[in-house]
Amino acid sequence: MTSHSGPLYEVTFFVAPDSAEAFEQRIEEHAQAILLDPAVEDCTLYPGNDDAQGRKRRVCVYSLSGDDVIDDFIDGPAGELEAQLRAEFGADIDVSARVLREDQISELIPEASPNCLNCGARLRGQYCGNCGQRSRSRLISLWELVSDAFGDLLEIDSRLWQTLIPLMIRPGQLTHDYLQGKRARFMPPFRMYLVLSLLFFVVAFFDPREELGVLFVPEPEPTAEEIQQQAEEDQQQAEETEQALAEAAETIEDLVEEGVIDEEDVSGNLTVDESGVRFTFDDDEDEGDGSETECDVTESDVEDLPEWLARRMTPERLKRICERTRLDEGKALIEGLLDNIPAALIILLPLMAFVLKALYPLSKRYYVEHLLFFVHFHSFFFLMLTLQILFVRFSDWVGIPEGISILVTVVTSFYVAVYLFVAMRKVYGQGRIVTFLKFIVLTIAYLFGFTATMLGALAIAAFSI
Repeated sequence: MTSHSGPLYEVTFFVAPDSAEAFEQRIEEHAQAILLDPAVEDCTLYPGNDDAQGRKRRVCVYSLSGDDVIDDFIDGPAGELEAQLRAEFGADIDVSARVLREDQISELIPEASPNCLNCGARLRGQYCGNCGQRSRSRLISLWELVSDAFGDLLEIDSRLWQTLIPLMIRPGQLTHDYLQGKRARFMPPFRMYLVLSLLFFVVAFFDPREELGVLFVPEPEPTAEEIQQQAEEDQQQAEETEQALAEAAETIEDLVEEGVIDEEDVSGNLTVDESGVRFTFDDDEDEGDGSETECDVTESDVEDLPEWLARRMTPERLKRICERTRLDEGKALIEGLLDNIPAALIILLPLMAFVLKALYPLSKRYYVEHLLFFVHFHSFFFLMLTLQILFVRFSDWVGIPEGISILVTVVTSFYVAVYLFVAMRKVYGQGRIVTFLKFIVLTIAYLFGFTATMLGALAIAAFSI
């Protein structure tokens, strides 16, 4: 083994089968001649696997003397070779190149070198020059699994933090940079949207005691003394209720005798609740108590609906939905709505992108660029909602005054609106007044779109129970 500190310049050629023989002769002549260049310490040719189009692959690796010669070599001999080959073979050849570095170069002949276990290419150094996989074949360790899982979270310079920090404090900068082609350092937009939306719904709606109840110690059963005490309290409450009804009945009899109320309106109209004893007339009871008629749906209730909607919202179907909702006090309806909210918000994204397209008709931006703006904004919105919920829960846990929690929530909500305005200015580059007017229109359209999608989610949830 010999140490080597200079860079490697790797050039990969794909040659059409008809030109493969002429190219082979040409590249071998070049490999011998280039060794006369003092900047080149070695030049080695490697065969490779054919591509999907049947073109022959040939890899040429130059071992250069140091970093100080790499630029001159690329602009000089390497560039001249590529230009000559393109002139000779035209569309029959495709060329790509990259700069590599290795700590050690094996002195074994290419045929004796190990192959990459992933793609089968020849190995030179610790990593495969074709696919990038590390050359070692031992089993990975537990620490490597943990590092792969949480590397982006624990590394300060990872794409996660390089994405979330500008997303939070630099409105519109992420979208602007992405449209300018600066993308490799950031998380892909839709992946970020899905991750942050999932994080929000987990934080907002995941109840550990309900979903993971087996991990919590159940509440202790009441003792015999507690049961006896509760029974005595219930008995006392029943006696007090009976006494209140008796006193109310005497009062009503006095009112009947005095002619203040009609005796026919008295029957069955005495009720007791938390506010005390209540007396209602029969007409009031019919209007206020809809227990028997609340789910009565007739043809007249749906006759004004559009025909396509009336065929689906039949009286029988609406009555069945009403009865099931009353039966479980709307629990299934709420759960169905929560399940449909993520899909509704995804539908809202392209709708709002159309609004942006209409607001900026002269921006010369494609529809997908407007969609990208809202993907980034919704990602920021989910992130802020998640932080708000976590702060409120943390405040309750450590005893921070409720007023401070409310103030923080109001300030961050105001920041969301300011963020949208500043982001519009950053991405579309218009003045404050014009942007503010379009901001108002976009906000109103957003409220209408959000309401419509939520109603759609509610309707789907209702028809699924």
